[in-house]
Parts: sequence; structure tokens; C-alpha cells
Amino acid sequence: SGKLAEAINASFGSLDEFKTQFKNAGATQFGSGWAWLVSDKAGKLTVEKTPNAVTPIVEGKTPILTMDVWEHAYYLDVQNRRPDYMNTFVEKLIDWDSVGKRFEAATA
Repeated sequence: SGKLAEAINASFGSLDEFKTQFKNAGATQFGSGWAWLVSDKAGKLTVEKTPNAVTPIVEGKTPILTMDVWEHAYYLDVQNRRPDYMNTFVEKLIDWDSVGKRFEAATA
């Protein structure tokens, strides 16, 4: 709910579509890297992916959520089943209150 929910709906159409795009970014990142939810100052949200140690910050963007898709992030729990890890991450591990606070700071 609140400003973040409004921005997700405005940027992606729905929370479910955001989740689909976010997991797709992680699934299609070849090798090590990250999936990101980033905000611009106007509150427009985009999903991005980066390899290795690259972050959206180097492009002047503000990350408000990231998912580590380096194998070390999930191998002990789910071995090489990255999609299982991503589903658990998106459905059970995201602290939406914290993401909302980062969104508000990014757009202040």
C-alpha cells in the first residue's frame, strides 16, 4: 500500500507483473550478478539486471531493492535451482516496509 504500491502499479501495471519482470531479470542474468528495482527522482520504477559487481548507482540511478543471483546466494539451500531461490526471495523475503522507505528517500 501507499506510495510504493502506487508507483509499482503505475510502472508495471500490477505487483504480479513487477514480480514477473524482477524474477525474469534474475533468471536471464548470465553467470553472477544482480536483479534490481530502481527509482528515478520522479518515482518511475524500472527493473534492471547487472553482471558481477556493477550497480545502477554508477549510472546515477537509485536502487531500492536488489536480489543477489550469484550462486553463493542460494546454492546451499537449493543447489543450482536459481528459479526456486528467486521465487522464495520474491514471495517470502522482501521487506516491503524497507523498500518503501528507500523509495520515499529516493523521491524526496
